[in-house]
Amino acid sequence: MRRTNAVLAAVLLIAGSGWAQEKKSEKPAPRASRFGAKMTTEAAIKDLYERWATAFRARDIEAIMAMYARGDDVVAYDIVAPLEYKGAAAYRKDYEEFLGMFTGPIEVEFREMRVVASGDVGFVHALERISGTMKNGQKMDLWLRATSGVRKYDGKWLIVHDHISVPADMETGKAMMDLKP
Repeated sequence: MRRTNAVLAAVLLIAGSGWAQEKKSEKPAPRASRFGAKMTTEAAIKDLYERWATAFRARDIEAIMAMYARGDDVVAYDIVAPLEYKGAAAYRKDYEEFLGMFTGPIEVEFREMRVVASGDVGFVHALERISGTMKNGQKMDLWLRATSGVRKYDGKWLIVHDHISVPADMETGKAMMDLKP
């Protein structure tokens, strides 16, 4: 009887582990990165932001906009007017005006970046530092709050929403642009 129970337990254990392996393999495999390794959703979204930062540093508007969804899927809230940018074309114009204010490279740094995603949508929030030399010779070194919405289109993560802000002093009504983490 003990031998029968032991054999039965072994068969169930082997069958159960085979079922578990089958279930594991049913999950979609993470997409490969540009380096060929498998990439988790969080890593794929962080990779999107690394590519954005590279394009931003180079002031490459085509590469920057390649990180965004097309057409009206993009909505952005920036620290400059207007209140809302609707569509990729409007946001591209905002980027062109911003990049045009600088001479040479613009540095960008992220701190405390967090990614939350499920299925084909996610969001990212971080503290973002922008620094560089403006055309008038003035140095800019500014920390911002950045939150973005991302969505997967045909297996590729793209940005659909940006919200860039700085805190405001409620007594004076002025932006607090000198805060640092």
